[in-house]
Amino acid sequence: MTAIAQSYFMTGRHVRAFIRQPWFLAITIVQPFIWLFLFSALFRNVAEIPGFGSADSYVDFLTPGVLVMTALFSCGWSGMGIIEDLDHAIMDRFLVSPAHRSSLIVGRIAYELVVLGIEAIIIGGVALLLGARFEGGILGYAALTVCAMLVGAAFAAISDALALVVRQRESVIGFSSFLVLPLSFLSAAFMPLNIVPDWIAFMARFNPVNWAVEAGRAALASNPDWSFILPRIGGLSAVAAAAMWLAIRAFRSYQRSV
Repeated sequence: MTAIAQSYFMTGRHVRAFIRQPWFLAITIVQPFIWLFLFSALFRNVAEIPGFGSADSYVDFLTPGVLVMTALFSCGWSGMGIIEDLDHAIMDRFLVSPAHRSSLIVGRIAYELVVLGIEAIIIGGVALLLGARFEGGILGYAALTVCAMLVGAAFAAISDALALVVRQRESVIGFSSFLVLPLSFLSAAFMPLNIVPDWIAFMARFNPVNWAVEAGRAALASNPDWSFILPRIGGLSAVAAAAMWLAIRAFRSYQRSV
């Protein structure tokens, strides 16, 4: 069995476990709706600030930010699954099996992206119900989803790497909680960078979350500027690849320690 087939098998294992947890499934479905509804109601008057931009409504502007933020929250918990497998010796059983080592990491990250894909569909549907207009159409929303998935893959891989190194739930929880909100607010997720303090706008230039938000927002425009979008997708791909390499290296380090 090839590494790709084994990764597919591992992804299926995690998806089946996800389906068998009805409360977790319900939270996954409801959470994006709550975020989009609450944030759009809370910040909708921001669109009236001079210099805000030309978005038809704040929901149009907010949707990419909520989807990317959902990717951070959803995928940032990936390491908890690693901890669970370590605590129940499941990981050790896989180590003595013929399973390709990289498939154990790739399969988990792919599962996180499957869940994120479901959340992306929900967010898009709720945004349309709230009056959003995606001028970029299905292609534009697909590009936004790809950007969010690249951020999610990077964050999941880093979370997995941390779990394999520290092997403690508290550290993984602390990592996710510490990074998600700062990375979200140091971006154009909730308001354009031309009306935020200069130091936030400067830091956002180096924030992959901001790359994803701005690229996704540009893809939803009536005339997407692909010369702006594609380089940011390329940068996000590089970050995700580096994070996955780090996770695989962390797994090999764990393997040598047992």
